[in-house]
Parts: sequence; structure tokens; C-alpha cells
Amino acid sequence: MAAAEASKEGVWIKKFIEELNVVPSIEGPLELFCDNSGAIAQIKEPKAHHKIKHMDRKYFVIRDFIEEGRIKLLKVDTDSNTADPLTKPLSQAKSEVHFDSMGLKEHGEWIEIAD
Repeated sequence: MAAAEASKEGVWIKKFIEELNVVPSIEGPLELFCDNSGAIAQIKEPKAHHKIKHMDRKYFVIRDFIEEGRIKLLKVDTDSNTADPLTKPLSQAKSEVHFDSMGLKEHGEWIEIAD
């Protein structure tokens, strides 16, 4: 569901930027990174499955975007997924690596500027 919503937003924003003609390098499919192997499998190989019977058909729009060449779905693993600490519990070491890559600092790390 999240991948479908992200794809709809991404396709809309990309089309908006293309129509403005301000970013000439925006050609090609939008790369959408997903860390859920089950979701990727369902998107790429649609099958009737009892675990997804509750899903609304509107969430399968991402399949159309992939067939049209608007979206390129890519797998990202936990070690490379910067957003992981925002979505699930991780070890302290992995969290710190991701927080550093986001540019987040602990309270004591901020440099105070004197007036």
C-alpha cells in the first residue's frame, strides 16, 4: 500500500516538474526503493493470494506504472535504507549509522553560537 501511494505521488510530482520544463535531466523512469520483499513480489508477479485479498484494487496502480515505464521498482536492504530507523526498531549501531547519513545529531553534538 505504501509503495502504491508513493508511486502515485512520485509520478504526479515528476509529471508536474516535466511540464514546468525546468529540470532537463528528469527523463527516464522514477526509481522507487522498497525494502519489503513480499510487496515487491506481489507487484512484479501478480497472483491471487489469500494474504492480499483484503487489499483494494486501487493499490495495484503501481503495476501499471511499471508496465508504462514510469516507475522502476528496486529492492533496498536494511543496511542501505536510511529511513529504517524511522519505521522499525534497529540496533543502536545501525541506528547511529543511519542517523549520521541523515545528518541528525544528538543534543550534545550541536555547536552553540555565542551572541
